[in-house]
Amino acid sequence: MYLYKDASGRVIYVGKAKSLRLRVRSYFSDDNMANAKTGTLLSEATDVDYILVDNEKEALALENNLIKQWKPRFNFLLRDDKTYPYIKLTQEKYPRVYVTRRLRKDGATYFGPYFPANLAHRLVNFIHRHFLVPSCKVDLTRFHPKPCLQYHIHRCLGPCAEGLTTEGTYATAVANVRLFLEGRYSDVAGGLRTRMRLASEDTRFEEAAALRDLLSTVEEMDERQKMAAASGDDIDIFAYYAEPPLVAVNLFHLRNGRIVDRREFFWEDQKELDSSQLFAALLKQIYLDQQYVPAVIHVPADFEDREALEELLSEKRNRKVEIRTPQRGQKKAMLDLVETNAKHSFDSRFRVMKPSSKVIQEALADTLGLTEPPSRIECFDVSHIQGTNKVASMVVWEQGRMKKADYRKFIVRTVIGNDDFASIHEVVTRRYGRLQAENQSLPGLVLIDGGLGQLHAAAAALESLGIINQPLASIAKREEIVYVYGQEDEPIALDRFSPILHLIQTIRDEAHRFAVTFHRTRRNAESLTSELEQIRGVGERTVQKLLRYFGSSERVRAASEEELAKMAGPAAAKRIREYYAGEREGRV
Repeated sequence: MYLYKDASGRVIYVGKAKSLRLRVRSYFSDDNMANAKTGTLLSEATDVDYILVDNEKEALALENNLIKQWKPRFNFLLRDDKTYPYIKLTQEKYPRVYVTRRLRKDGATYFGPYFPANLAHRLVNFIHRHFLVPSCKVDLTRFHPKPCLQYHIHRCLGPCAEGLTTEGTYATAVANVRLFLEGRYSDVAGGLRTRMRLASEDTRFEEAAALRDLLSTVEEMDERQKMAAASGDDIDIFAYYAEPPLVAVNLFHLRNGRIVDRREFFWEDQKELDSSQLFAALLKQIYLDQQYVPAVIHVPADFEDREALEELLSEKRNRKVEIRTPQRGQKKAMLDLVETNAKHSFDSRFRVMKPSSKVIQEALADTLGLTEPPSRIECFDVSHIQGTNKVASMVVWEQGRMKKADYRKFIVRTVIGNDDFASIHEVVTRRYGRLQAENQSLPGLVLIDGGLGQLHAAAAALESLGIINQPLASIAKREEIVYVYGQEDEPIALDRFSPILHLIQTIRDEAHRFAVTFHRTRRNAESLTSELEQIRGVGERTVQKLLRYFGSSERVRAASEEELAKMAGPAAAKRIREYYAGEREGRV
């Protein structure tokens, strides 16, 4: 292994070679020196470090780890850093299930990966409905006064409230979930049969009927698994389309002869593209860090480390893995199909084709880990100048567009000084307290303009109302990082071309605009009131009339005596005009 470093000691390229002397010498050949990327690398490199390993497979694994660790700018990096979704079964007194894209050493058990991506969500939804084990963000280390909506719609056993379930009942449900996720459907079915028989013998016929329906579903899934296992190998197919420096790669997953999912990758900085280097780097970064490896991988270009990578992946899979470059026949036709889709992905990303509302909702739910796509998003922002004239706004996005009829303005009443967290707490409490009082439904997502402090203030406000399972997120202004409540340790940094980021930014910016406009109106109104109250013979009621009609001090100053008279009467209008005329003369 060799590492090029720049003058500051930062690693800018990681490579491997059987002979370091020959590899470094090759960089100075006429062909490589003519390459812009190599020329730039050599102009910035001031030092070469190296690491000895025993064999080529160790070198592949170490190269992948170092690239992940250092993110050298001259290596191909996996720009879309999302892994395939997993289902996480937590290690708690009352374990819960979540869909996640990151594996952590936190004591939890991870199952997967699953594709298509929505399969993980469908399985978790199945667990909610049939095993009643939730995915909520509720603090289960203590009891709450009442359970959330999920308990009332029979998707949770209710461990958050005292007396709704027992530790034994919940542990049995979790044990069945574990067997289900491990694919041991026959074991799950056996336990369900026993419970169904006991419930029937105890004349608990409603419970027995529910167990019977669940047993039927599990047995059907067991049969499907057996049929799928007998129908053939799994294949992953890669292809790309490029207009350097822009590149789009598509990965199609074929399972049992059917396309079940597609994944996209994008680069914006590949001025001179070498497809063999691209796919050598891409396959290592995807499969060496992933639990599941398919039997066959198709790529459009052969590469130097193919045989060593095949051997390493075969050891990882405990079965033979082949990396092929199809040249003819049906396999080449499939490769061409994936290339066509890569061209479409390129156009969608870099030629700014707008996705449909349904697609963006589903993508948003998948990215934020929501249980279902949000058809309505309510976003809050606070505006003030050094703690004065504190106001807040709420804007609404619904079914693909901003719904201005549902926008709301708030005058912050209880907060003293410059405290955005307390202001968010107040307006969120007022908004959703009113929805509760009017028995109205909550939005699919509450979005806060701000960072972790604002997010936790909103969460505390919701919990004070007994709303303990509401999807909630925030977006930090400068970093444009999205925080989802309950998974703050996994902030989401979206690609700047991402339509999901564009949607969140659009909603956030609209909330900010609405709040600033309201704040400016309030400030102008306060200025107008203080000015007019100084004019002798202009009473408070007249001031309020002028305030409602004109809205700003500039418009009152510019109004004619006749226009003022319509709202304030002739005498007051004359005094106001004389006041502003005298003010101008004083300035002159």
